[in-house]
Amino acid sequence: MIVLASNSPRRKELLRLISPSFIIEPADIDESRAENVPLDCVPEYLALKKAVQVSKNHPGDTVIGCDTGVFIDNLMIGKPGTEKTAFEILKMLSGKTHRVITGCAIIRGEQKLTFSQTTEVEFYPLSDEEINAYVATGETTDKAGAYGIQGKGALLVKEIRGDYYNVVGLPVALLNRKLALLRAEQQG
Repeated sequence: MIVLASNSPRRKELLRLISPSFIIEPADIDESRAENVPLDCVPEYLALKKAVQVSKNHPGDTVIGCDTGVFIDNLMIGKPGTEKTAFEILKMLSGKTHRVITGCAIIRGEQKLTFSQTTEVEFYPLSDEEINAYVATGETTDKAGAYGIQGKGALLVKEIRGDYYNVVGLPVALLNRKLALLRAEQQG
């Protein structure tokens, strides 16, 4: 059985492309960054922490942990939490290119596999009115980088280079290949 260590409705929807049946068990971990982890590796580090915690309850299952971060100017931008912070984040991303990195970890028994996918996203220059209108949609507060590309946040995006689904929160094609690799190793 596959266990998704996430409560994200977007990840749940995307994982259905790989497997029609799975269990959801969100991880409850400290998501602060360890000092010895390079910034670009934080999503993969957190994904592994999530998968390790949930795998303790599912020793024979395949546990998938994920974490997505938005990166610009040597900063990792998480979920804003407030509309004011969402406005500030979107103002920072306006007219610029940022990177979205989703880290994934797969654990099955003694097997552990971690990987990351990076996608570059360029925003149009945004006026304060455009930002306020988007913040008013309510899409911003629970998403890394204060936007959801699968919703009205798509209207902010000028260009994307890489995996669209990675920006949504799950690099589904790469994850599918990594799961197949683990199955082959297990059978071989």
